[in-house]
Amino acid sequence: MLGKFGPVLPNLGNMRSACGLAGVPPRGTVARMLAFSEYQQRAFGTAVYPGRGEGNFTYPALGLAGETGEVCEKLKKAVRDDGGIVTPDRKALLAKELGDVLWYVAALSTELGLSMEEVAAGNLAKLASRKERGVIHGNGDER
Repeated sequence: MLGKFGPVLPNLGNMRSACGLAGVPPRGTVARMLAFSEYQQRAFGTAVYPGRGEGNFTYPALGLAGETGEVCEKLKKAVRDDGGIVTPDRKALLAKELGDVLWYVAALSTELGLSMEEVAAGNLAKLASRKERGVIHGNGDER
């Protein structure tokens, strides 16, 4: 949904409440929001896989594909089992899977020598440019 100044982001407090997690900080996290750089550094500190830190982009890329598939699987089951409604239980499961997706994005970015902050900022700049030029709905990476 768009507000006066751009997209209206979900109220995470309400989402956590709907999932039965009101007042409970996410497991293993701090109460404040992490910057991408801090998340990337802390996430990579938990990485254990062959060639970690040596430019091994294959492992995190395959993990990202797998976790993205798990997100899609849970959404597919919402369509099949719940008429397209994402129940609070399924939303909680999706939040965990999206966290795994984020972890693999961080690992892949690190292995490629990219800062998640720069990737995010570059993506927003690209999208703003496309919107300004009226080519959001076009095809191709270089539109």
